[in-house]
Amino acid sequence: MNIIGIIPARMASSRFPGKPLAQICGIPMIGHVYFRSKMSSALSDVYVATCDQEIADYVESIGGEPVMTADTHERASDRTAEAMEKIESKTGSRADIAVMIQGDEPMLFPEMIDKAVRPLIEDKSIQVSNLMAPLKTKKEQKDPNEVKVVVDRSGFALYFSREPIPSWKKGAENISMLKQVCIIPFRRDFLIKFNDLEQTPLEIAESVDMLRVLEHGFRVKMIRAGSETYSVDTGSDLKHVEKLMKDDVLIKKYKPGLQ
Repeated sequence: MNIIGIIPARMASSRFPGKPLAQICGIPMIGHVYFRSKMSSALSDVYVATCDQEIADYVESIGGEPVMTADTHERASDRTAEAMEKIESKTGSRADIAVMIQGDEPMLFPEMIDKAVRPLIEDKSIQVSNLMAPLKTKKEQKDPNEVKVVVDRSGFALYFSREPIPSWKKGAENISMLKQVCIIPFRRDFLIKFNDLEQTPLEIAESVDMLRVLEHGFRVKMIRAGSETYSVDTGSDLKHVEKLMKDDVLIKKYKPGLQ
């Protein structure tokens, strides 16, 4: 199968402007995401989709391939879909699966991508999947930057929210709470269909793309990430992640001179 990774990235983040090029252990964050994604055995290739020349210049400087996209996209999935079609036009090869890898996941492990893709390879009825991982602290559970998810017994998403779910009021503190990890494989045609679907009230209220899938009657397969990672939404997140990555086992494979 032709499975491509696409990392959407832009400088104009409302919560953290310039985030993709923020330094972590001497490497811009987008560089960490790119290098680590390239290690995935599931991906045929990896691209960075951006509307910013400075991001494109950096990606080219590390041997990567940027795809310039419109600066009007409001959702990462829109940018990913545009990039996918441009990649197909350039390579002459149709994608089977496009994996949207958010550019604020610098701690990702390549096997996480492999796990996320596997359900789409094994079951043709699955159109989109997401990774999920446990929330470790009450602070994380209350953090609106962390998207929480609840799933059914078969591992399909029931709901996503930026609020703590399930509710703690009835004793749910004893139930493991889960967060979305934004490595999202789409079956090629479903990505295009998804972007053609009308935005939905819950999607807008929660600012969570996957709610559009659920509100239109489709399913999202959730898979345990199996690795402890943290995304970067704020400057304090950046400091926390940099501290954790100083002893990272993968960074030595792509940072020159690090022993």
